[in-house]
Amino acid sequence: MHCGCALATCVGYHIHSIALKLQLVLCCSHTEVHPCKGVKGMRVGDVEIIWLKHAGFKIKGGGMVVYIDPYGVKGGDPADVILVTHEHFDHCDLSSLNALSTNQTTIVGPASVMAKLGAVPGKRLQVAPGQVHDIGAMNLRVVPAYNIIRTFHPKKVGGVGYVITLSGVKIYHAGDTDHITEMEGLVGIDVALLPVSGTYVMDAKEAANAVKAFKPRIAVPMHYGEIVGSKSDALQFKEYAEKITQVEILEPTL
Repeated sequence: MHCGCALATCVGYHIHSIALKLQLVLCCSHTEVHPCKGVKGMRVGDVEIIWLKHAGFKIKGGGMVVYIDPYGVKGGDPADVILVTHEHFDHCDLSSLNALSTNQTTIVGPASVMAKLGAVPGKRLQVAPGQVHDIGAMNLRVVPAYNIIRTFHPKKVGGVGYVITLSGVKIYHAGDTDHITEMEGLVGIDVALLPVSGTYVMDAKEAANAVKAFKPRIAVPMHYGEIVGSKSDALQFKEYAEKITQVEILEPTL
């Protein structure tokens, strides 16, 4: 005869074991994309995404450290690649670039960014919408970013967004943009980093409409809390967009 207590303990152990294995699969599998929340951001597969502040992110994966639009950064892991979307000071911050870049760093940006870099150390890669590049373990696709109902980022200036793929995870950083028709051509985006603050870029409702256009698996609001916008914009975006996709609001680390 089996002891009821021992059986219950055994069953409980197996249930706990199965739950633990499931959690590991959800957080670490390349085929399943689920963020594991932590004080420094979130992990999707083998890729870590950290919000610095404003439109700035640090992304680690495939043995690489990639920054996008770092702003107000005093130091940190040296960059393998720094992606800059356009020339405005809150995206092309020379102090941050000097703090993160070495002679081995590749700094990527449109012509307006290249014109500002001066003596910042690192290799240069000038890009334009439509281009595709492989940089180390990262695949990079350059996409348009511009205003259509605002005037701060004209299309002719050539600002960009980026779609990067690291360790099988596809991440879209929209740059400073309105909801533009080119977003409809985005396919298979795992994580979309989208401005939501309005004034210079999409507001929360417009960003939710953008999400509806290309349906990323996870949407992360950005471009608030520093120069324009507040967390209320992110919360409003979540209210609109969570009917379409999973929304994660990250905490800034700077």
